[in-house]
Amino acid sequence: MYQTRQALDLLIQQIDASIKQIEEDLGAKSAKSYEEYCNKCGVITGLLTARRNIADLTKTMENSDE
Repeated sequence: MYQTRQALDLLIQQIDASIKQIEEDLGAKSAKSYEEYCNKCGVITGLLTARRNIADLTKTMENSDE
């Protein structure tokens, strides 16, 4: 279980880093069009959904061990 938890934590860290990078790009006005801006926002939404699902899975796994 400990290795699984470490792997899930690492995955969350990678997702957080990806979100931060996209946010920084958007803050630097890297989107060349509104379409590109919307696409990047959609990617952030997807990453946040994945992060939330991983966090829920982690809690479920922890609760099943008790």
